[in-house]
Amino acid sequence: MSTPRFKPSVTVAAIIEREGRYLLVEEETPEGLRLNNPAGHLEQGETPLQGVVREALEETAHRFRPEALLGLYLSRFRREASGEDVTYLRIAYCGSLEGDGPVPGLALDQGIRRWLWASPEEIAQARDAGRLRSPLVWRCLEDHRAGRRLPLDLIQADDSLFHPELRP
Repeated sequence: MSTPRFKPSVTVAAIIEREGRYLLVEEETPEGLRLNNPAGHLEQGETPLQGVVREALEETAHRFRPEALLGLYLSRFRREASGEDVTYLRIAYCGSLEGDGPVPGLALDQGIRRWLWASPEEIAQARDAGRLRSPLVWRCLEDHRAGRRLPLDLIQADDSLFHPELRP
């Protein structure tokens, strides 16, 4: 009998800094209210770059302009209540916001209570209090502050992503 194929959950995250503060979302989770970078699952038929722009808009109502790939991150999470064991592959981008504020009239994604700006010190306090959604929230902030930047074209998408009927 073979073991099931390992399939990590692929997520994208937007790391957005303005005047020393980072844009976060406060979201409802099975573990309670947690802070996270604007982030979510990559959807079928979209590139990670398209996904991070979509997720940032859905979770913050702000238009995000990716400027660099920050990195690829793995983490594992075991939910105590259900025993669910999930490994996440996070593709994080950093960039800036377009426009002067949120898109008027755009509702936030279900489960997102609000968006907010927080200093690294405030985020560290939230980390120490167990209020971050994932250890990757802090890790991405550290890498951003250290100046890590990778080219956006580091991740390539074959045309078959958009046209699965294409075969080599």
